[in-house]
Amino acid sequence: MIRLASAVVACFCGTAMAQQVPYLEEPPLRDVPANWFVIEGHEYESQEAFILSGNRCHTKDLDEGTMVQVENDLDQFKKVLEDTSSLRPAGSVTVSVWFHVINRGTGTSNGDIPQSQIDAQLAVLNNAFSGGTGGVDTPFRFVLAGVTRTTNSTWYTMSGGSSAERNAKTALRRGNAATLNLYSCSPGGGVLGWATFPSSYTSNPTNDGVVILYSSVPGGTAAPYNLGDTATHEVGHWLGLYHTFQGGCNGQGDRVSDTPAEKSAAFGCPINRNTCPSKPGNDPIRNFMDYTDDACMYEFTTLQAERMDALCQQYRGL
Repeated sequence: MIRLASAVVACFCGTAMAQQVPYLEEPPLRDVPANWFVIEGHEYESQEAFILSGNRCHTKDLDEGTMVQVENDLDQFKKVLEDTSSLRPAGSVTVSVWFHVINRGTGTSNGDIPQSQIDAQLAVLNNAFSGGTGGVDTPFRFVLAGVTRTTNSTWYTMSGGSSAERNAKTALRRGNAATLNLYSCSPGGGVLGWATFPSSYTSNPTNDGVVILYSSVPGGTAAPYNLGDTATHEVGHWLGLYHTFQGGCNGQGDRVSDTPAEKSAAFGCPINRNTCPSKPGNDPIRNFMDYTDDACMYEFTTLQAERMDALCQQYRGL
């Protein structure tokens, strides 16, 4: 399409006359209002608009029937353990991680993140799951098993459920249900990431894993989500956790009783937020399974750790 621009201006007797001339080049980027939220070139009227778009996390909720079945399976599994509060020792479960860097060319700006950022991302995961940031010390520790690097512009912008995602994972995935496959790329629309749940592995093992925006790793450019906790959040899903705000103020919520009820996702770092005043406790804005900024979130709770541990024994053989 040919665009028109007032590219030539002539002045006659103090009067400016704009001459319309055709050109094929893209016009300069327009100014973005200062209060708009911009992430990796994608513009939103506010950070709240970004949250409401659903792009903070594209992990698909399990349907109600599957959620009920998971809880029934979990109850039966705990009866086999003969101890409903059992939690394996801190650091006793090693998760092997295959990190798949999908890029559109060389250089970090093309998604080809360096090994140093991969190592930093693993360090963030281990710090979060060991309680190093202030939460409970879970059984899980993460060890890098290997790195793949693939240049493919179609896979680079893959979205959840697309043929590009299916083809990328079919080609790249390693290991079994106990292996964390973590894919970095640049999903469309500024999506930060998504994951699959433990209960979903049997029906679709190739799809299993975590996808993150490449610039959300430590030192990336996706501020305020560039400290590595997009991966922490999505790995929480991969290990079986729901969002803290799931179910709102009523219903079963996230199936974890030590995360206070929350009506909706939090963003930024809204201290003392309380969207369910009839329920005990302020909103769990510090929890990794909320939507707050990376710098705001720092914890998993004891019962979240127990849930992850039980589900991963049951479905992942971890």
